[in-house]
Amino acid sequence: MFIGGEWTQPDGGHYAVVDPATEETVGWAPEASRDQVHAACAAAREAFGSWSRTAPEERAAILARAADVIAGRFVPYAELAQAETGATTGTARAMQVGVGVARFRRYARVESAEWAIPPQINEAGPMGKAGVMGALAVRQPVGVVTCITSYNNPWANPAGKIAPALAMGNTVVVKPAPQDPLSVYRMAEALEAAGLPRGVLSVVSGRSVEVGEAAVDSPDVDMVSFTGSTAVGQRIAEVCGRGMKRQLMELGGKGAAVVLDDADIGSAVAGIGTTFSFYSGQICTAPTRVLAQRGVYDRLVDGLAGYAGRLKVGNPREADTVVGPVISAPHRERVESYVELGRKEGATVVAGGERPPYERGFYVAPTLLADCTNAMRVAREEIFGPVVAVVPFDDEEEGIALANDSDYGLIDYVWSGDVARAFRVARRLRAGGVGVNTVGRNMEAPFGGFKKSGVGRDVGSYALHAYSEVQAIVWPG
Repeated sequence: MFIGGEWTQPDGGHYAVVDPATEETVGWAPEASRDQVHAACAAAREAFGSWSRTAPEERAAILARAADVIAGRFVPYAELAQAETGATTGTARAMQVGVGVARFRRYARVESAEWAIPPQINEAGPMGKAGVMGALAVRQPVGVVTCITSYNNPWANPAGKIAPALAMGNTVVVKPAPQDPLSVYRMAEALEAAGLPRGVLSVVSGRSVEVGEAAVDSPDVDMVSFTGSTAVGQRIAEVCGRGMKRQLMELGGKGAAVVLDDADIGSAVAGIGTTFSFYSGQICTAPTRVLAQRGVYDRLVDGLAGYAGRLKVGNPREADTVVGPVISAPHRERVESYVELGRKEGATVVAGGERPPYERGFYVAPTLLADCTNAMRVAREEIFGPVVAVVPFDDEEEGIALANDSDYGLIDYVWSGDVARAFRVARRLRAGGVGVNTVGRNMEAPFGGFKKSGVGRDVGSYALHAYSEVQAIVWPG
């Protein structure tokens, strides 16, 4: 492990990291003890004072050098990410390591951390004489930040936390997902090579729940940034609440794709179809709950069924593979159990529904469930796999009501040929983001969720706000 600037043997030994496509061992990951996690947090606390006073330009330069180191090792890092996650080659290169590099470069750009507030004229009174009061708002680092990252992207997700947190002058302890922590250790190597001072970043890993708990409950930790399930996020929030720790939570999603009767069906099918192909549906922003107006319902279902049927499922290292495996055997069983549940609830399996015929690898066929209602569990709960549920609706008001009838509210989508109509519907959706005729993202736009999909916003300049406290400085003019 990487603790306080030292590569340290784990107290708990090592465990195997398994390639989801081959079921072979990729490597051996360290299992930290509770004491080692707390030691990492203590090292971060000790390093905070000097790092927080380091000039922003110097911090930015280290991030830029780290980006260069990662870019210089791009292919082996992408191969490792692919082996750990089962991602296709294109995804591992562009969306995992490629986005990781881009995020380090983004936060190597120094932005002003202070802004003037208009002066206020005060009348004479109990607080003193009449006068003009000037004010300045200053972003200050929070302190020690624990970053707990998701398994679906071991490069982009950690980089999206580590880079802005370091840019703001925080010190960081990273607890990567147990399924694929090896890539995060490579990220630590890159930062070490870039000249990051000792103790500013530590990485601790483990399968035991105790490892994550220690990274959250340490008295040295001021903030927890977590990406993962809502259930785990709720438990973390309880601990943070008791210690008054800051939180940034990106939790579950059940993205509603509202397809109106004037939509371009080809565009809708291509966008919604990313649920089948992108990370094999293991992404919280996926449009997994499709709400189709009856005038286009049959065409949309037929289009999605055809799309799913054309996707090659298999070895992610083959150039024409579109759908790789899910992360593990237990997760495959979970996804398959939801498909069976959908059948029992009355949904029609239009595409997929059967395990692909491979002897090894945790593969799930892209699956389309039609004739669903919004009350079905397959339409309400996050499956986190290549499964789409389609629910019909009659008019615009009903579509909006169904979209908002969810515990989640991360990213929703609207397809309509009338842009004004699409924006009208988008503004009424209770979600942190809405895609209009696209599943694409603007990487400077705020990202986060309503309801049980999370707390706070990050990405772009919003991440700098997320990893900072705002201080007001007031003086007489």
